[in-house]
Amino acid sequence: MNVMNNQNKLKTLLEIFLISTRLGLTSFGGPVAHLGYFHEEYIRRRKWMNERDYADLVALCQFLPGPASSQVGIGIGMIRGGLLGGIISFLGFTLPSVLVLILFAMSVQAFDLSDAGFIQGLKIVAVAVVAHAILGMGKKLAPDRERATIAIVSLVAILLWQTAWTQVAVIILAGLIGYLLYKDHKEEESGDFSFPLSKKIGAISLGLFFGLLFLLPILRELYPNLLVAMFDSFYRAGSLVFGGGHVVLPMLEREVVPVGWVSEDAFLAGYGAAQAVPGPLFTFASYLGAVISGWTGALVATVAIFLPAFLLIIGTLPFWNQLRQNKHVRGALFGVNAAVVGILIAAFYHPIFTSAIFEPMDFAFAAVLFAMLVYWKLPAWMIVIIGVLIGIILY
Repeated sequence: MNVMNNQNKLKTLLEIFLISTRLGLTSFGGPVAHLGYFHEEYIRRRKWMNERDYADLVALCQFLPGPASSQVGIGIGMIRGGLLGGIISFLGFTLPSVLVLILFAMSVQAFDLSDAGFIQGLKIVAVAVVAHAILGMGKKLAPDRERATIAIVSLVAILLWQTAWTQVAVIILAGLIGYLLYKDHKEEESGDFSFPLSKKIGAISLGLFFGLLFLLPILRELYPNLLVAMFDSFYRAGSLVFGGGHVVLPMLEREVVPVGWVSEDAFLAGYGAAQAVPGPLFTFASYLGAVISGWTGALVATVAIFLPAFLLIIGTLPFWNQLRQNKHVRGALFGVNAAVVGILIAAFYHPIFTSAIFEPMDFAFAAVLFAMLVYWKLPAWMIVIIGVLIGIILY
């Protein structure tokens, strides 16, 4: 029996690694697009979670600081295969872009991807994938007039007031409105996440998150060392950023350019490369770390910027089942999930749509890819390959 259980666990972990690696190799377009790829692969095709559970997980990760799409991927991996499953899911999704950006850092002057035709093709792929995700999530999460209104108001607020704190304020207000409107709403209970870690482990993880946040600057002063200073800077960036990868870029710039670790030109070159690779934009830290101190610096920067995401997911998910089953919390989640739809639409418009659709041919290309996803039921990875090939031909 133990042998059978071990074989099943190994099979599950291998499955998580293979799927997450494929996503890491094909998930272009930024954090919102990643949620679309996750939804297509994990929810629609493999049904590892139901729509409600996935929406609740996305809502939780949108509320937490850090790389939301990476946290969703880690959470799905943990729910599916325990703590090791979360680590493997993270490695599969993140390592491809980490390795590419480190190699780019080592030869930053050798090539320029900014005008490559396939990049435009990948941007248009992101338009189709995100539109598909919004269509599916909108039907589930904003099915009535009240929730559709919350989504639209959230969309307007995000577009008109583009600050790091707008998204947090929108989610909080949407939760309050959802609580008032749906606190007595009766709906079928969500299934349990079956999260394998205890609340005690969760509390320790949250304590470690806040402890490192306050202790690392002190340690940096007591022991002046480049790697300690890097760990502090990148950990703080990963801990205090709301709104995804694009928001972390100005914070990283303030941490590495003024102190002379990275030149302005090298920073911008890495930013361009980060747009051209799949996976989370937070792997831009791997590039910066490699520029600062080679492979060692890349490892320190990567671990430091993603560690808060792990600690927060491990710290919050053990309490999440109990909270979301409470009818008052569930009512608030109705509002939050509707707001997430608005946030997704806002991100779909800017930067995804505005950076990809410039002329009628672009829109026609996106419409064809969208039809392939919705009506021909092609998998997202195949859409990426088609997008790359057409991008090379047309652009």
